[in-house]
Amino acid sequence: MATIFSRIVCGEIPSYKIAEDERYYAFLDINPLVKGHTLVIPKEETDYLFDLDDELLSGMMVFSKKIAKAISAAIPCKRVGVAVLGLEVPHAHIHLVPMQSETDLDFRKKKLKLTPEEFEKIAADIRAALNRS
Repeated sequence: MATIFSRIVCGEIPSYKIAEDERYYAFLDINPLVKGHTLVIPKEETDYLFDLDDELLSGMMVFSKKIAKAISAAIPCKRVGVAVLGLEVPHAHIHLVPMQSETDLDFRKKKLKLTPEEFEKIAADIRAALNRS
């Protein structure tokens, strides 16, 4: 059975897509810690990040760097934090979270509730920053 992330990649489940290429997909987290919280996944379904082969893992970090720079350009923040938890969905993924302070990366805090319009605007702003880079 495909993970929810694989179903997002193939279009079975909608997402607020930021970018994709032949190997990776970036989209807004539907339960964000802060506005701009983005997930980056490999299209290849692998449960654990460190089970990815070296080429796929290193490419995922390079892809994530481009997305993080676009997030930083679109969302006012001091830094884009990176987190790998991987317990909630059995598909390797990286969280990119715009941060004003370290508490912005606390996954125990209450998640934001955003409207579809807010998600669309955030995704469009990040995509526009990505296209400018």
